[in-house]
Order: sequence, then structure tokens, then C-alpha cells
Amino acid sequence: MNETITNKLTPKDFKSDQEVRWCPGCGDHAVLNAVQKALSELGIPKEKFAFISGIGCSSRFPYYMNTYGFHGIHGRASAIATGVKIANPELSVWQITGDGDALAIGGNHFIHVVRRNLDINIILFNNEIYGLTKGQYSPTSDKGLVTKTSPFGTIEEPFSVGELVIGAKGRFFARTVDANVTLSTQIYIEAARHKGASVIEVLQNCVIFNDGIHEKVTGKEVRDDRTLILKHGRPVIFGKDNDKGLILEGLKLKVVKIGENGITENDILVHDAAEPNPGIQYMLANMKYPEYPVALGVIRAVPGPTYEKELENQIEQVKSKSKIKNMDDLLNSGSVWDA
Repeated sequence: MNETITNKLTPKDFKSDQEVRWCPGCGDHAVLNAVQKALSELGIPKEKFAFISGIGCSSRFPYYMNTYGFHGIHGRASAIATGVKIANPELSVWQITGDGDALAIGGNHFIHVVRRNLDINIILFNNEIYGLTKGQYSPTSDKGLVTKTSPFGTIEEPFSVGELVIGAKGRFFARTVDANVTLSTQIYIEAARHKGASVIEVLQNCVIFNDGIHEKVTGKEVRDDRTLILKHGRPVIFGKDNDKGLILEGLKLKVVKIGENGITENDILVHDAAEPNPGIQYMLANMKYPEYPVALGVIRAVPGPTYEKELENQIEQVKSKSKIKNMDDLLNSGSVWDA
């Protein structure tokens, strides 16, 4: 996307005139604010944005953005977003989805849009529950969670979003928390500037059907010791006193305390989001409390050819070797009869 604007936009420019109908206290409000802030920093005309969603609480998002939008059907946002981006590659396309919409009914579309590396941005709201349909367990619900569809506790192992994205050959994966608007805004800006499929998992709170599900790691009193914010090229250090870090011991990550057992900052793993080999990034994305802190920030950001550009190049190459340049040429080729 080459078009830029001279007059700086503000978050207010991206707010629609529609009443926001999420529940009071829902984490979606904070995500909306962060996205509007991020878009105002990109210097792109609002007419060059398109927001595509499926079905779910998060999927009302396009109504609240003063941009182009498409509220699709359950699990099919990736397919619609693919068509939009291929038809108009100059658009900045954003897919809004949830853990149910993307990973259950939409799972097949989701992994393939990631694998193809289409240049779109996917924000996946993960509240580990079906909210719009009133509290059924989802593909990311913890094993044992009691819900309306698992009255004795779910017996399934949940998906890890980062594990799934990287396993599907994803080139950009980040994680943030709904209430951390500053971190989220930075991540959305970086995702928008990345060429290729960008997936951002948002640890989002559903105040009605799964309230406090992420609180054990994101709560104000514990988050410094139970989460870490990754920064490319910086040591992986965390803790209230910045005295903890990660080292690579054999083929595993290990939490250590700086200053104990001869450990210094020089021993701490340095985060490399741009490393093509996903091994360490995979481990970082899959860290879970209490053994590890939960990784936030940009975990993986590896540039690569995008699907729509490869498709465009292929079409141009074929056209250069063929007499048929467009649909009219095709319809008028061979034997033609007038009736």
C-alpha cells in the first residue's frame, strides 16, 4: 500500500456512528480503542481499510469502525478476507474473529490463510468460551472447565493459538492483553506494517460467561512475574524487579534468577523474532503458567512472499506468453457464432 495522507487522522476519525453494543466491562471495548489508535498512526486513508468478521461477539467489530466492513457468516471470515485482498491488494484488510469462530467452524480456512501468507491482519479474541451463544466451551477452553456443554468439565485438550499458527507456517504471531492498550496499539502497528499474514492473539475477558479467566496471569498484582513482554533483540527478562529471565538449557527453556548461581544478564536468551527457524519462537509461544510466564509482544515476525503478490506475478507471466489478455479475448477466441 503506497497511498498516504498529509492530514493526520485521529482515533475519532475511525469511530462509526453506531452504538457499541458489547456488555459493559467487556474486553472488546479496549481492543476497539487500541485498533482505532493504531490505525490513526499508520498514515493511511480510512477509505483504504476493510474489516471482515465472521460470527460472535467480536464479529460486531466492523459496525464500530468508520471504514469499509463486511459482517460475514460463521467461520468464513478468512475466505471473505482472501477475496477482498486479491480483488483489491491496495486495501489494508483486517480479519476480526474469536476462538470459536476461527478455531472451530473456521479452523480450516484459518490455517490455510496463515499458510498462504496472504497480506492481512487477523485479530483473534481469545476468551476461551462461546459468548454470543451464552457460554459453551470453545477449542481454547482449559481441560476441566465446567460450562453448559460440559457440565462435568471438558475432557478435551485445548488449542494453543501460537502453536497452531506457527505449525501452519505462520510468519507473524503476537500476543497481547485486552486491557493493555499501549502494548496492543504497538503490536497492531507492527502487524499492519508486516508484509504477510499477521496473527494477533488477544487474551480477552468475557465478563458474563468466563470472567477472570486470564486473571491468574494478567492480574495487576501478579502480571509482572507471570507474563513477559518480548522485544526483538533484547534479553528475555521479566519480574517485578526485572531479576528473572529465560535461558536455553539443552532443548528446553528454563526460568532463572539473575544474580543466583552465577547467572548474569549476559546468560539470558536474546529474543530474535526474525529468525526463520521457528523452534525457539514455538517454545516461547507455548509457555504456560505456572512453569513459565506467558509471553506477550511480537513472538515471530519473518518476512516472506505474499500470496496476492505471487498470484499477480503468475497472472502477468501467463498473460505475457498468451494471446488471451482478458475475459473478452477468451470469449472471442476459437470458433464464435453470432445468433
